[in-house]
Amino acid sequence: MLYDIGLRITYEYDRPANAGRHMLRLVPATLPGEQKVILSYLDIQPSAEERIDRTDFFGNATVEVAYLASHEKIEFKLQCRIDRHAPERGFVASPALQDLASQIAAHTALDPAAPHHFAGRSPRVRPTSAMTAYANDLVRSDMPAFEAVQTIANALHRDIRFDAEATTVDTTPEEAFAGKRGVCQDYSHIMIACLRGVGIPAGYVSGFLRTIPPAGKERLAGADAMHAWVRAWCGTEAGWVEFDPTNNLLVANDHIVIARGRDYSDVAPVKGVLRTSGSQTSEQSVDVIPLD
Repeated sequence: MLYDIGLRITYEYDRPANAGRHMLRLVPATLPGEQKVILSYLDIQPSAEERIDRTDFFGNATVEVAYLASHEKIEFKLQCRIDRHAPERGFVASPALQDLASQIAAHTALDPAAPHHFAGRSPRVRPTSAMTAYANDLVRSDMPAFEAVQTIANALHRDIRFDAEATTVDTTPEEAFAGKRGVCQDYSHIMIACLRGVGIPAGYVSGFLRTIPPAGKERLAGADAMHAWVRAWCGTEAGWVEFDPTNNLLVANDHIVIARGRDYSDVAPVKGVLRTSGSQTSEQSVDVIPLD
């Protein structure tokens, strides 16, 4: 599936910031066999005094910018064309949960995709007794890992209500799980904690989601969305499989990958520091336009 994607993120400050440094993960990834970036351009206004384009440990395209002069507003504008061809998943052969630990131990490499990085605590996610107990009630030790992941995703979709007003970007998985409400970031963090709690390595994916308007309605410009979902390591043969617990489905061609990491802290689209005494407001719009 071929897409043209447009993203605009704008920050306006109540008072001028006289310095700032930001780390951006906004450009979609090139993933052999899954996704190809045909072209991309990230425009940043005002122009930064420093800009470094690099790749982080997990292979994500990362842009660092620094401002040394006073500014009242920053705008990040991305335009790109993506060829997305997610592999179709039929039957997935995976070991029983009770045998998964031995396959993890047998994986001796520590490359970015190694399951070891995704099995324990990470900066934003730690398995808790409540979430582990919830997951354990859903699975059995002889259940295939892939089936266990699907079972947990189905249950979270059933038990957690999507509510854009219930949480913020700083809400912890524990708080969102206790309230049984949240957005895609919360669904993903909770699912990661549940999976790790029962011994399944799991990570976080940021990206774009193509939205399809209701029948008879035109798509609204800027109404598509940045999104988040989960990847789970289902054994040596199956490898990594991606699930969208917010929408209760296996990830396919409507999901365009930006970055992959252990949790949101590894893939946050924009993070950094400012030297200012005021607050800020932000606006975001996304267009995911299929060309096929």
